Amino acid sequence: MARKVVNRKELRAEAEAAEALAGAAGAEGGKKKAKEKKAPVKRKSRSKSAEPERRKLFWGVFNQSAKRIALFDFSQRKAAEAKAAELAANGKNQHFVMKVKEAITE
Repeated sequence: MARKVVNRKELRAEAEAAEALAGAAGAEGGKKKAKEKKAPVKRKSRSKSAEPERRKLFWGVFNQSAKRIALFDFSQRKAAEAKAAELAANGKNQHFVMKVKEAITE
């Protein structure tokens, strides 16, 4: 099949002629419809995200039922292990030391 070569200027001239005909027919028909303006869409306000709470690391001494018996600063691990050994020696239950993260209250 042969392809028809079309010039862009010719296409533009045809489109303008069609618009002129449509405009003339619209003018004879009467009123032009006014375009309605839409109200601008309100955006949701972006609230600041809450800062994560600050936490501090401690050593906790726990019994076999995972109840915390004592709490020591992170730098006092030897004291926490000594407390666990002391509690284990006094009673029949075993005690262990584990890291605990607690929220810092200011």
